[in-house]
Amino acid sequence: MITLRNVHKAFGRRSILRGVDLTLPKGTLTFLVGRSGAGKSVLSRCAVGLLRADQGVIEIAGTAIGRLSESALNRLRSRVAYVVQGSALIDWLTAVENLEVPLTRALRLKRAEARARACQALDDVGLGDQRDRKPQAMSSGDRKLLAIARALALSPEAIFYDEPTTSLDPWAARRVDDLIRTHARQGTTSVVVSHDLTSIRRVAERVALLEEGRIAFNDTAEAFFAAENTHPAVHRFFHQPEA
Repeated sequence: MITLRNVHKAFGRRSILRGVDLTLPKGTLTFLVGRSGAGKSVLSRCAVGLLRADQGVIEIAGTAIGRLSESALNRLRSRVAYVVQGSALIDWLTAVENLEVPLTRALRLKRAEARARACQALDDVGLGDQRDRKPQAMSSGDRKLLAIARALALSPEAIFYDEPTTSLDPWAARRVDDLIRTHARQGTTSVVVSHDLTSIRRVAERVALLEEGRIAFNDTAEAFFAAENTHPAVHRFFHQPEA
């Protein structure tokens, strides 16, 4: 579904990605992990074209995105959703209106069709009874679910989640994990940027570890935890204190 080859990204003199090679096969659920500041969010944003890589090739469903115009990239992005860490909801709109915005603007659906799809997405994540509430009146867990529902309403082929369980209580985090796993099992290629070892153990199929600007480990979740004391990069992730 998504392939990165020799991808580099720097901000000024600070090099973040230093030759990333990563393949995200269709229908898989991959957790992208790494220490704070490793560049996980930068990598995921480059992967969907929200940031332009300085060097390398990024392909979405076989299409190289590096030289696409912004309009062509926007059309391709409708197939790949991105849930930002802060949810990025529109506070003055209701829950259902937050979902209608990308449906009418990105997919250009008529209002009635957008409303029906938005309501269905809210039902799917368990927020059907809160469709007329505004985000500031919702719990942090429900706001996260609302952001995910907004992405899922687009029926994307792939979806990136940036720290989806950060700051959530265990019950809300489990709800988010269950939702991610459910849609991955339905065939949505899913990439989760996360530090949450509980979530990784609970739902990950594969784990890719980013260290010093490169992918240092990429294998099954079972192999990741088994390598805690045998693979140098994995060992550092588990045991070396943050700088």
